[in-house]
Amino acid sequence: MYNLRGKVGLVTGSSRGIGKAIAVRLAENGVDLVVNYVRHRQDAEATARLIEEKGARCLVVKANVANDEDLQGMFALIKSEFGHLDFLISNAASGVLKPALELSSRHWNWAMEINARALLSLTQQAVPLMSKGARIMAVSSMGAVRAVENYTAVGASKAALESLVRHLAVELGPMGINVNTISAGAVDTEALKKFPNREQILDGALLRTPMGRLTTPEDVADVALFLCSELAAMIQGQTIVVDGGYSIRA
Repeated sequence: MYNLRGKVGLVTGSSRGIGKAIAVRLAENGVDLVVNYVRHRQDAEATARLIEEKGARCLVVKANVANDEDLQGMFALIKSEFGHLDFLISNAASGVLKPALELSSRHWNWAMEINARALLSLTQQAVPLMSKGARIMAVSSMGAVRAVENYTAVGASKAALESLVRHLAVELGPMGINVNTISAGAVDTEALKKFPNREQILDGALLRTPMGRLTTPEDVADVALFLCSELAAMIQGQTIVVDGGYSIRA
């Protein structure tokens, strides 16, 4: 069911957190991986070791997903090393946490470039290496549809990301390529540590979650694995929410 041996996947921002969990889960099911990072080299290399321990091949590539030259270099390496690409998971994200009235155009553009436009650039580079049955996924957050304190720029960029996924799904569907979004609930990752009210966010999320626990990176990775499988062949242009029911509470 989940035997994906011979497949190749690229997970951006996969040195830590959700990206790392997705990369390792795919490796457990036979996928060879490209681990992408921009700052945390030691973490990326540690992720690569975990992947190789699962019996999968791994290529570690430093590349800023908002930089077109970096992306061109990364995909040239992927083509040289593997010759094709089956799974693209756009997970790398960044942004400034500030009230809307304190945001500059630089803050806004930074979030949009990394969190939204990067998926378009990645897809443009990936599709020539893909064939029917390939999968493209974007990792989003509830800030795309809900107001979160100090999350204006990032939330808007995630909303743009989810819209882009729907448009790509229509355009790439006739090519046999599935495009979907995974939206994670409150996950205690390195990114969340940048929030000044981190403990308040986590405690509040736990109280509101019907399943009685917080979402983990591994929970998100399980959904990514499912979307990579043939079981998800007719899921297209959707946003799959992984939050234990948090978002359904009034």
